Amino acid sequence: MTKEGSLLVVDDNKAILSTLSILLSRYFKKVITISSPNLIDSSLSDNHIDVVLLDMNFISKINSGNEGLFWLEHIKKRNKEIQVVVFTAYADIDLAVEAIKRGATDFVVKPWDNDKLVTVLKSAYNIRKSTKEVKHLKEIKQELLAESQMHWGTSKIMNSLLKMIQKVAKTDANILITGENGTGKEMLALEIHRLSSRKTELLVSVDMGAITESLFESELFGHVKGAFTDAINDRVGKFEAAQGGTLFLDEIGNLPHHLQAKLLTALQSNRVVKVGSNTPVDIDTRLIFATNRHLDQMVKDGTFREDLLYRINTIHIELPPLRQRKEDIMPLANLFLDKYTRKYNKEISGFEESAQKAMLDYLWKGNIRELQHTIEKAVIMCDSKLIDIESLHIKTPTAQTPIPNTVTTLEEIEQATIMSAIDRHSGNMSAVALELGVTRQTLYNKIKKYRL
Repeated sequence: MTKEGSLLVVDDNKAILSTLSILLSRYFKKVITISSPNLIDSSLSDNHIDVVLLDMNFISKINSGNEGLFWLEHIKKRNKEIQVVVFTAYADIDLAVEAIKRGATDFVVKPWDNDKLVTVLKSAYNIRKSTKEVKHLKEIKQELLAESQMHWGTSKIMNSLLKMIQKVAKTDANILITGENGTGKEMLALEIHRLSSRKTELLVSVDMGAITESLFESELFGHVKGAFTDAINDRVGKFEAAQGGTLFLDEIGNLPHHLQAKLLTALQSNRVVKVGSNTPVDIDTRLIFATNRHLDQMVKDGTFREDLLYRINTIHIELPPLRQRKEDIMPLANLFLDKYTRKYNKEISGFEESAQKAMLDYLWKGNIRELQHTIEKAVIMCDSKLIDIESLHIKTPTAQTPIPNTVTTLEEIEQATIMSAIDRHSGNMSAVALELGVTRQTLYNKIKKYRL
């Protein structure tokens, strides 16, 4: 068994301290015992303490617990992340409840049960461990936010979008971001968070399409130890990890229909219940959702709940594809050029005129993401001061496959239209279905019908 965490035990009974030191040293990496609360400050200063086990009464024949409550509040003021478990007599349950109201994690009644005591203290340590992980994530996210401010470009459509974002970012309204793959939906979510009043807290991103159905509730809502076979510790869910900050649920359109009801319940109540627990946890998070799918059509098809759609799209933001804002292509290209010349230590000052024309004429089906990857590869491959068209490795635009003049029936027109869309999207069936306004299954049925 791996021992983790540091524990401070505060009790004026030296026999209890000796017993607990022997018992708890088998479970914690470091156990410190002190017999007077006046030593708490120096103990906390000299040691990294994760959990404090605090007796509630230190003055002989006085069992009010006031001294214990004082030191509990003192510890939490000094470091709110330290978890405090209080020791109290069996007759003082009301005192224990008051201690929890003032910030204690849990309580243990004297005389104690060893297994119960260890379980409570280990659970308190797991909470402390989770808060440290969240704090570390916040620091990382702040660094990323500082480096990843969104480039809005100069196009009218993006200027209009920026004005809208500056208004809605200051609110806590739910936001649904839609747009093709690669248009920058996650970057926009980061920008909304950066402009919000929650910017000093964490933005937690979740790819809904990547969560297995069996772990959906555990990932989003958390679980308690023993909730299922692999639940060896308590776990904080994504909702709780984003407390006070922003929760970004990407690819919301990929969430299976039977799990949508569970998400809706959490959104309606602003509470989550961890797997294996009956105690609801209040949540205070700003919610942003994103998808590249047509949710209105999914509602009509019965694959997305209408009540969930109403809940998530208080504000709907459609990110335009790059081909609809060509004036932003070169500013973005230059932004990526600067990034990757520094990364790969290349002395490249710009693009040849032919390369610029090729980029402006190209359709960029993968949008900003494709442009970024193209520039990165070009920087790697280029051996001159300017990136030429050969270094870009992009195909020159081709005319759309025409519908034959000999088409005479509706079926022939439909067949030709599907073939043209498949050609334009290089066989990407998701993009073809999106353009034609049908489901992937309907598209496959048509392909089978026409033997395409």
